[in-house]
Amino acid sequence: MTRYVLVFVLLGSTMWGQAANPTSTQTPERPNPPAMGGPAGNAPAAGNQPDMSKFPPDTPVLTINGLCDNPPADKSDTSDCKTVVTRDQFEKLIGAIQPLMPPRARRQFATRYADALVKAQRAHALGLDHGEQYELHMQLMRVQVLAQALNQHIQEEASQISDADIADYYKQNAAEYQEIDLQRIFVPFTQTLPPSKVKLSEAAEQKRSKAAESAMKTEANTLHKRAVAGESFRKLQAEAFALAGVKSKAPTTTMEKTRVSGLPPSQVSVMDLKNGEVSAVFADQSGYFIYKAGEKNTLPLADVKEEIRGTLRTKRMQEDMQAVQRSGKTTLNDAYFGPEGPGGMMRPPMPTASQPAPAAGPK
Repeated sequence: MTRYVLVFVLLGSTMWGQAANPTSTQTPERPNPPAMGGPAGNAPAAGNQPDMSKFPPDTPVLTINGLCDNPPADKSDTSDCKTVVTRDQFEKLIGAIQPLMPPRARRQFATRYADALVKAQRAHALGLDHGEQYELHMQLMRVQVLAQALNQHIQEEASQISDADIADYYKQNAAEYQEIDLQRIFVPFTQTLPPSKVKLSEAAEQKRSKAAESAMKTEANTLHKRAVAGESFRKLQAEAFALAGVKSKAPTTTMEKTRVSGLPPSQVSVMDLKNGEVSAVFADQSGYFIYKAGEKNTLPLADVKEEIRGTLRTKRMQEDMQAVQRSGKTTLNDAYFGPEGPGGMMRPPMPTASQPAPAAGPK
């Protein structure tokens, strides 16, 4: 069965992705097995999957009668010609493709895998595993498999994060794990004006819009002074929406505990406020923001340990991948490929079995 191992490579990632996704909309090559209780009565019902751990490693889980390395010359005698895949062999395949593949998807994968093995034997008998096209496919799939293997290796290496690594990152980035109670006033950028009773020129409409924007900017500065003087944020928020002509209910001014990651970059200085202090007026395209600080605390390491682990893993993966990418510099012949189009270069997928490489041109 050595040659059939190549089936795993030749089919590419497309089939495995479909097998791992029970909701795939691709039409199957054969009807689905009947549900439990139907004529066949051997398809497990959803939510009633078998416990795979109770089967010994050498338990046959997939048998294909009539498929073997040396089929008998007499086609009627196939009793000893069969391929058997044990639980251990099958689960090693799954582990190489998608270790967390759910039970129902494994059944679909097994069906497709068996079908592919049968087709591979027929292709071999026809001599389709020779020639330039075959070698090109193998070359491309080898590149793809190695690239995927590198990705997996980088992920595994990046996941080797010790408790000491986490503690060091926590100490060096303590500000990221501070939480602060905030109140906030949002002042819309402009007013919602009623339609003019007379038709206005374009210049008049622009003047009217600028006046509305100026009124809200003035209002934001006025509300800021009143907030500093200690007036209720809820009351000030209601007045801001009333002047803006917003008919919907004014938003609550009390925010959930906020960290620096939950603030726009231009507003992170809010984290430096002392309890009871009011911020300056922050402006962006949507409007104006005024904050009032409450109590501040730092989350304990135990509460953010897994978050830091994920942050470090992502950071290391990005650094390692960038290092790999920097190790090779690609230059394309624009005279041959044409100039790069708008939006950057599109990256077509690597060819797979269902997406063959183009035939070589005449020599």
